Formats: sequence, C-alpha cells, structure tokens
Amino acid sequence: THDRYFLDSVSNRIIEIDKGHIYSYEANYSGYLELKMQREEMELASERKRQSILRTELAWVMRGARARSTKQKARLERYEELKNMDGPQQDGTVELSSAVSRLGRTTVELHNISKAYGDNVLIDDFSYIFLKNDRVGFIGPNGSGKSTLMKMIIGELAPDSGNIEIGQTVKISYFAQEIGDDIMDPKQRVIDYIRDVAEFVQTADGQISAARMLERFLFAGEDQYGLIGKLSGGERRRLHLCKVLMEAPNVLILDEPTNDLDITTLRVLEDYLDSFQGIVIVVSHDRYFLDRTVRRIFSFEGNGVLAQHEGNYTDYHNRKLADMNIQTLADAQTQKKSGNCSPASDTSSSGKNWKEGQKKKVKFTYQEQKDYDTIEEDIASLEAKIEQLDADYVKNSKDFVKLNEIAKKKEETERLLNEKMERWMFLEEKAARIANGETE
Repeated sequence: THDRYFLDSVSNRIIEIDKGHIYSYEANYSGYLELKMQREEMELASERKRQSILRTELAWVMRGARARSTKQKARLERYEELKNMDGPQQDGTVELSSAVSRLGRTTVELHNISKAYGDNVLIDDFSYIFLKNDRVGFIGPNGSGKSTLMKMIIGELAPDSGNIEIGQTVKISYFAQEIGDDIMDPKQRVIDYIRDVAEFVQTADGQISAARMLERFLFAGEDQYGLIGKLSGGERRRLHLCKVLMEAPNVLILDEPTNDLDITTLRVLEDYLDSFQGIVIVVSHDRYFLDRTVRRIFSFEGNGVLAQHEGNYTDYHNRKLADMNIQTLADAQTQKKSGNCSPASDTSSSGKNWKEGQKKKVKFTYQEQKDYDTIEEDIASLEAKIEQLDADYVKNSKDFVKLNEIAKKKEETERLLNEKMERWMFLEEKAARIANGETE
C-alpha cells in the first residue's frame, strides 16, 4: 500500500525493494523512514571513505611505482578493485515548481445544484463558491457522488437542477481517477504526449521544455521516446500528472490522486501544492494526503446531503468521534431516565413535584467554567506546538541527540493534548446538559 497512515497503524516490519536490493526494517512506516535515512547515511560515509582511499592509491599509482613485488601487485589490485566498485545510487527526485495562470474575481460557483440517478439522490440543492487559494477535500463512500460532482464542475455532466458558473479566467486541469485509452493513447510516445500540451511552460524557475519537465518526473533519456502502452500503471499516472501540471492551471481537480503514485512522487506533489497559487479540489480516501493538502472538508452524508467541516481530515475525524461520544452519553442518559420511570409507581403527584423541586440543575463548577472558557485555545496551542516540533524534527534530521529530545517533547505534548481532548469532550457533554436545562 501507499497509505502511510495505514502502514503506521498496522505494520511492524517494512520490506523495501530498492534498486535491485531488498532491505528489512523492524518498524512501522515512520520508523522505516528514520532507519532508511540512517542506512543511506552509512552508505554515503562508506563511499566517502572509499573515495579517500582511492585518492591515496591513485597518488601511488600515478608516481609510476613498478608492480614488481608481491606487495606492490597486491596494492595495485586493491586500487583496481576499489575503482571498479559501484557507489551508492541516489534516488531520483520529482522536482516541481508551480506553473499557474492568473485567476480573476469569479472562480467556480455552484448554485443549488442537484443530481440523481432514478431514486438514488447523490447531490441535493448544494451550493458553494470556491475562493482563491481554496483547499477543499470531498470525502464519502464509493458511489456517493464525489466523481460525479467533479465531472459536473468540468462540464462532462450537467446537473439536474441549479447551475455552475465558471469564471472567464478559470483554467481547470483534471487529474482523473481512471485513465483510459481515450486520455492516453498506448501507441503514442511519452514525449509527444507532453508536447501535445506545449513545447515549453513558464514556471517559477523560468521556461521549462517538455523534455526537461519529463526529466523532473523521472522520464529521462530514451524513456521519453518509449510508448505509453509499455508503461506500468504507476508510470502512466505519473506521466498524466506531469501533463496536468504542465497545463499551468489555476484550478486543480485531483480525483483519487494517490492511486498508483509512489510515495516519493506523493511527497513532492504535496510540497508542490503548498506553493500552488490557485484552487485545489481533492477527492481522496488517503487521510495523510488530505491532512497535508486541504483546509476544508465536505462529506457526503447520504440522501444528497453534503456537510461542511473546517480543517483537514484529522480535524473532521476528531469532531466526528467527539459527536459520537456525546451522542452515546446522551443515549445512555436517556435510557437511564426511562429505566427509572416506573408506570406502577405509587408516588403521589404532589410528592413527585416536591422531589423534582429539590433536584439541582446541572451547572459548571468554578474550575469547569474556567476550563471551558479557555480549553479550545489550550488545544490549539498544543497542536501548534506539535507542528513546531515536527518542523524542528525535519531541521535536525542528522542530529540524533537533538532528535531524541524533540521526540520526548512531542510525546509529552501529545499526552497533554489527549488529556485536553478528553476534558473538552466531558465539558461539551455537560454544556449540552446545561443548555437542555437538565437536573442532577
């Protein structure tokens, strides 16, 4: 799988196939990244040592020493052996710089759109105006209508009712979930597929040729003149992504972009989107990708309902869990109340009213009210601290002493955040009871 959260959650060993070699790491995905970095640093250190020895041996050879003695012959053989050794191969990288067209005042506006197939209502009276630099994710079960909505935005499908307004300066590029022969001709050469868009594209780094753009997407040399039909599924997706971005869009629609893209390409795509000056619309089941790229979520809730949630996927997920816990507590409270009410009770009406009159209304204690007033700010502060620690971790990736200190601080901060979240859920549940006028 390329699902990084899933790997982190369920795996305790990672097997990596890299340049014809197999490496085994007793770790989940996060641990694998750290161990892989250590392995590559050791390989580079060995290569530096080899080059140092080579320089010494080369100096000896260049002095014209005659290989007469056994010792001299052995030294010459050692030099030849060292010279013929292969150094560590470095991973190719997919480098992107943002190429974008100007976006005017009117962007993409959805006004009261609806779409159904028979009795299956996918979208019912949905409206949304995309803002400049919007980062919006759409989530929901397969078949809920996500791709249908994307196809309506690009004009492939028409809504049953309502209208979609596209601004004059809007330039949409659509990275499709499925890439058929109608999108990529198997008989076409790789370089010609990109040249169909443009021979050159203007980026933040200057003008880039189609061939150079392909090199950045790891299609180098003779690979550019191969046929698309001979590419693997992942290579076809990577090539299609290259074409989509070379179109210099200002509205980028990514429909399940992480399918078949290797993790290296995914990381660079995420970095690219960080600096992309336009609207990004994402349909994905990849929680990590959504966390990295979107700031607003629309969830398909069924019967045509799309619910809006601020924040990334983790924010959405945490709120859903909190709502479920609050609902569970409320249901339990309701069951408890109904269980205490006996129809056969012989308590008189006046006695019942007297008892109810003695019950105290639910209210916050002084400390609870104080916590309730500040807890959301406390949570935001802890989340910001974790983000800063993550950034510090990247900056100090080669300082293992520093990394250990950062890891301990992050673990403690996450523990405090979990405690705050549990406290927040308790206070929210109690606030709901207070609002309902419940008594203890």
